[in-house]
Amino acid sequence: MKLLLTLLLTWCVAFGAQLKEKTWERGETFLTFLQSKNIPQELYFNLERSDRELCSEINAGIKYYVLENDETQELLQVLIPISEEMQIHLYKEKDQFVFSTTPVSFEEVTQTIAIPISYSPYQDILEATSNESLANEFVRSFNQLADFKRMRKGDHVAIKYTQRIRMGQYYGTPTIHAALVEVRNKQTYIFKNEIDGIYYDQNGKNLTSFFMKTPVNYTRISDRFTYKRWHPVLKRYRAHLGIDYAAPTGRPIVAAASGKVIFRGVKGGYGKTVEIRHEGNYKSLYAHMSRYSKVKSGQWVKQGTVIGYVGSTGVSTGPHLHFGLYKNGRAINPANIIKVTKNELKGKDKQKFIAYAKELSQDLIQTIQNKPVPLNITKFESYTALNSEV
Repeated sequence: MKLLLTLLLTWCVAFGAQLKEKTWERGETFLTFLQSKNIPQELYFNLERSDRELCSEINAGIKYYVLENDETQELLQVLIPISEEMQIHLYKEKDQFVFSTTPVSFEEVTQTIAIPISYSPYQDILEATSNESLANEFVRSFNQLADFKRMRKGDHVAIKYTQRIRMGQYYGTPTIHAALVEVRNKQTYIFKNEIDGIYYDQNGKNLTSFFMKTPVNYTRISDRFTYKRWHPVLKRYRAHLGIDYAAPTGRPIVAAASGKVIFRGVKGGYGKTVEIRHEGNYKSLYAHMSRYSKVKSGQWVKQGTVIGYVGSTGVSTGPHLHFGLYKNGRAINPANIIKVTKNELKGKDKQKFIAYAKELSQDLIQTIQNKPVPLNITKFESYTALNSEV
């Protein structure tokens, strides 16, 4: 049976069930969650390595959904996002709970908007769209490229972006494809290169100083990044939110970029883990270490600083480094950043990008002239499936 959250009101009335939205508390783990719901912990320990590892991706503060029997409070189904694309799905089948991972269902809406400045870009975007994530991402994306303090009433910002919508609410971080800031008739543009996810100006020059290096001298890549992959044999979705670099135990692991160590400790199936926050709202994760170096949580480290050593702690079948990279909390493929990022695009790539940027800049200017009404999300429906067939 497949249930859609938009139809659950009827289902709940018919079957005496209640849908609850809850927040994953800080310090809570998948194991403590199972214990609190009286679900045998063997459910976790019987999972494959990759699935147990994914349970470590549950972040404090995320919203998840629980379907319970209205009278007995018996747990029936659970949806717990582990990324913006994938979620853990627990459902009861023949008096036992089944674990699966399924894609998160959402609508994607792309639009171009222009907003006249009355107070500040952040406040005016928020008032016009009620989209706090868009206002935050816009300010972060320009990263001091434009002096917002010099903006005056009558200046404009224009944004072309894609926003996910789920359960009638904005979902996740919007993707800004292009944006314009007008400061006293001077226009500053940013354009996202869809290949590497980095912002460039209209001439193909990189607008960020964030560069990454491979964090370990590896022998081979044992598992690559994927958001959601349908396994043709197992008949189920698989996800791996990082790159696994196979390497001998004890080989040094270095910071892929400069930043602040925000976590140093054991992180569920990831074992001994270090997390580093970088500029541009990036975060890198280094897991399964055998031991740490002398770096401490809260310490600033330079790119190339040794932060630990390859091991096999946590859920692991052999010595390797699991390397994860996140942008605004969204898991992204590290290979795209490490391999592709350049100071400036060259050759045919540059020519193609300049033509693309010119088209988008004309779109932004035209939007300022036309002043379309920003998106009203109540016009869209969002479906998230609760399945018992995976």
